Order: sequence, then structure tokens, then C-alpha cells
Amino acid sequence: RIDNFKVAGGLMEGKFKSESPFDDSDVSKVIEGAAYALSADEDPELEAYVDSVISYMKAAQEEDGYLYTYRTIMGNDSHPWIGSKKTHILSHELYNLGHMFEAGVAYYQATHKRELLDVCIKAADLLCKDFGWEALQTFPGHQEVEIGLVKLYRVTGEKKYLDLAKFFLDARGKCNLPGDAYNQSHKPVIEQDEAVGHSVRALYMYTAMADVAALTGDMSYIEASKKLWEDIAKTKLYITGGVGAAGGHEGFGGKYELPNLTAYCETCAAIANVFWNERLFLLEGDAKYIDVLERALYNNVLSGVSVSGDRFFYPNPLESNYGANRSAWFGCACCPPNISRMILQVPGYMYAYSKNRL
Repeated sequence: RIDNFKVAGGLMEGKFKSESPFDDSDVSKVIEGAAYALSADEDPELEAYVDSVISYMKAAQEEDGYLYTYRTIMGNDSHPWIGSKKTHILSHELYNLGHMFEAGVAYYQATHKRELLDVCIKAADLLCKDFGWEALQTFPGHQEVEIGLVKLYRVTGEKKYLDLAKFFLDARGKCNLPGDAYNQSHKPVIEQDEAVGHSVRALYMYTAMADVAALTGDMSYIEASKKLWEDIAKTKLYITGGVGAAGGHEGFGGKYELPNLTAYCETCAAIANVFWNERLFLLEGDAKYIDVLERALYNNVLSGVSVSGDRFFYPNPLESNYGANRSAWFGCACCPPNISRMILQVPGYMYAYSKNRL
């Protein structure tokens, strides 16, 4: 995956070297995890290694700010998900950038080094130019960039990043594009009251909705978030805190559809559930959100990694007839690096404070 940045940046010859067009995101998640590790303890060797990886990412960025190694290396129309334009919604361009924005902010906060943050700003400025109600009206195929844009806004103070995050949310169900419950574009986000479709996509979107609600005070977002939480917490949450009962679409089933043997309960979905419930707790201060966060963190997130730290579950069934075993890696490897950044965020969940409350 790191070599893909080298190839895209002209530092190495070859074609795209990994399996999925969204593999850039895995590198960003590892950098984000490393940033949290460096926040806790100095590690010059780790920091130097991360700096070298960031230099490859910088080299891969095109002049206009575009950064997506698959298209840069392989060209337009090179994959079923990749069209002839750089704004094709299904190709995970925006998903990859969201994870990079999160990594860039975390690494800047940990080290005060701006190199990756500046790459992020250049990429985000391009998004602000290309997307919006007065530009291309569309939304990401896989939510995540909204979370990254909010974090970028908070560290830079550039309101256009917050505005773009809200645009990507508000565009769902409103653009002249076919809506799909799979990626939660079947109706406007503020009208959604049942968790449907791909669970990681959904929970990243709900997390961004809580972020935008907190920063803008938009009550319609808050009310929608409360309804979605009630649906999940009361009808779609496993005893382990896992979510997403169905493996076919990696997502939510119907109400009370919680089978043990075929439970999907993707590790990434549990992580996203933690993110969302932390945001809701910070928004309202209600301990019920921490109850769900802890249930997911101590069970479904933790089951996703071995005690040795080098074996992983992608789905987490509650029951197995054939001896389910953790794997060292996956072709679609979203879960292992997500674990690395999640575990290293746990210290940040120990307490929260406002002006007069701890």
C-alpha cells in the first residue's frame, strides 16, 4: 500500500500493487494510530518512519491537490468503480481523503509537523472548489470525508471545510441521483429514523451528523441522531455491542434480527459505533451513550484483535460450528488498521469536561 504512493509519485515504477482502490485509506489509519502513540510517548524511530511515509504521500499528490493513487497510476475508467472524472462517487476517492484528513490532523496535533496537514489542506481546497450547491451536487459513495473535514475545520478554523461536510450530508436524498438505502442516500439524513444499509457507512455518517450538530447547533440533525440511536440501541444492538447482522451487504438487518451463528458484527462497525456514541455523549452528557460505547469497546472491538496484537477478525460471529479463527491480514484490510487507531484513542475516552463539569 505504501508502494502505491511511491509509484503514483514517480519514486518507483510499476502498476497499482494492492487489491482494492480504497487501499490508500489503510496507510492513513496507521499514521493516525501512530500519531496517538506519539502523543502518549516519544518514539523517534516511529516518528522518523512515519515522516518517510508522509513524504511518499506528498509526492503522490497531483498539482491541483488531487490524491488518489489508483487513478493516478492506472488512469480513468481503469476499474468498475472508477469513471472518467475525478469526482466519481463510488470510487472511494472521498473516503480515502477523509481518513487522510483525520491522520493529518492527528499527526499535526501530536508532533506540530505540518507536512501531511498541508497535503490535506491542498486536497480539501480542491474539494471545496469542485463540490457544493453551486458546483457538483453529489455525495460520497462511502461516508468518511465528512468526519475528516470537520476535524480539519477544528484545527484550521476554515469554515468552508465544515460547510462542505454539511453539504455532503445534506446532498444525500436530494440530488438527482438514484437513492440507495445501502449507502443511506434513500432520503435526506434529517428524515432518516431507521438504521439501514451498510453499517460502517451508516455509522460514519451518523458520527459526522453529530459533529455537525455540535458545531452548528442544527436541531434537525440532533433529533435525527436521537431517533437513529433509539432504533439501533433498542432493536439492532448485539449483547456484545456489535451492529450489522447481515453479511451479504455488511449491514443492518431488520428490527430484532440478531442471529448468533451468522452474525456479521464487523469490527469496523463496532469501532464506528464507539465513535458515534462518544460524539453523542459529548453533545448531551447522557451516560446511556457511554454504556453503549463501553459495551462495544470492551467486547466487539476487542474481539477483533488477538492478545498478541497480530491476528484479526473482520466479522465477529457470536457462535461458530467450525472454529472461526482470526487472520493475519485480509485482502480488504479496513479492520486491522482501524483497530490500531482505535486502541490508541482509548486514553482520550477516560474523561470529558465542560466549563464547570467533569
